[in-house]
Amino acid sequence: MNWILDAIARVGRAALGACRTAGAVVLFALEAVSHLVRPPFYFRQFGHAFAETAYFSLPVVALTAVFTGMVLALQSYTGFARFNAEGAIASVVVLSVVRELGPVLAGLMVAGRIGAAFAAEIGTMRVTDQIDALTTLSTDPVKYLVTPRVLAGALALPLLVIVADVLGVMGGWLIATLKLGFASGAYLKATMDVLRVADVVSGLVKAAVFGFVITLMGTWCGYTSRGGAQGVGAATTAAVVSSSILVLALDYVITEAFFAR
Repeated sequence: MNWILDAIARVGRAALGACRTAGAVVLFALEAVSHLVRPPFYFRQFGHAFAETAYFSLPVVALTAVFTGMVLALQSYTGFARFNAEGAIASVVVLSVVRELGPVLAGLMVAGRIGAAFAAEIGTMRVTDQIDALTTLSTDPVKYLVTPRVLAGALALPLLVIVADVLGVMGGWLIATLKLGFASGAYLKATMDVLRVADVVSGLVKAAVFGFVITLMGTWCGYTSRGGAQGVGAATTAAVVSSSILVLALDYVITEAFFAR
């Protein structure tokens, strides 16, 4: 009987800890957002974070999108050929890339790169007392370290997703025309006929939300890290895992909001 009570107690403590952490993250996010409308704004920090997120993440996002589009076209052809529905490949590729795969894969790539980088950078500042030094110098560490990065993530990821969408569709077009024997003009016409503004908008909204969440979790995990180098490593891992899970969970929530009937 005691082991049952102990198990219930552990589950209760875990649930309370999760609720406490979620509340702390929400308050942290509200504080970071509130600094957007309260001067000063550190444009140099924003520019550095934006370049790190948008420009230096572009190669990995671009390669991921191209090969995803190529694989998607090839796999779609393999499946649709069984039902003589090869003509639907263009529709499947463009809708899958624009609605889902572009934002989600770009988000996961950025989470692995930028979420980890921000967590390690700010975590190192925390364990070496640099954040306390900012406070001593009358500089709000959230305004200086968090707000510019969160804004940069929310603005940079939609730009990356636009590139990912174009390259993903191009990858599918390359496979369809060069390997599967589709006419280029017919494939592109089928792509444009099925694409709607709502499809593109939903993907960009997802990208903005994902960028905000990824940079928020990266900065949060770094800001709250403790315990020297080991703590920074744990914060980096937590940032990548938590932001990746949130990207997938929020993907469903936003999809439900846009396309549920």
